Amino acid sequence: MYVTIADFVREWNWESSLTLKVLEGLTDESLNQKVYPEGRTLGRIVWHFTTNIPEYLAHFGLIIDEVEDEKHVPTSAKEITNTFKRISSSAIRAIEEQWTDETLKEVQIAFGREETNAQILMGLIKHIIHHRGQATILMRQAGIKPFGVYGPAKEDWFHLGVENPPL
Repeated sequence: MYVTIADFVREWNWESSLTLKVLEGLTDESLNQKVYPEGRTLGRIVWHFTTNIPEYLAHFGLIIDEVEDEKHVPTSAKEITNTFKRISSSAIRAIEEQWTDETLKEVQIAFGREETNAQILMGLIKHIIHHRGQATILMRQAGIKPFGVYGPAKEDWFHLGVENPPL
């Protein structure tokens, strides 16, 4: 749990850097990969967790610029990556400028239950991690080797001297 804003910023910066590495592996073509025929595309998923950041924070009282056309999924992977980078930095600025370590202890209603602002921020990170996991699966289905977020991708085990990686 976050006790200080600095605690959150440290984790946010780490998770944001991992997310950027995943996003940087996308191609414009891969954005069309679907979960299933009627399902969301990879582009829709990564655009969702990108544009949801300011929406989520605004819902809990932070003033932050939102994405103008959040419903329109860009066809450019680079545009999505750059938007995530911009929004990620903007989110940190908003939190550092508008909340304090004491603010993290305040309780709000979040999705029908009471949570501290620290829990709310943790929920934002978990939301991104959840969708980032979906994105790496769809990248693999689109023929792209995903970035190894919390461990190596299967292709990278060989470079670590492991011939038969764990399943």
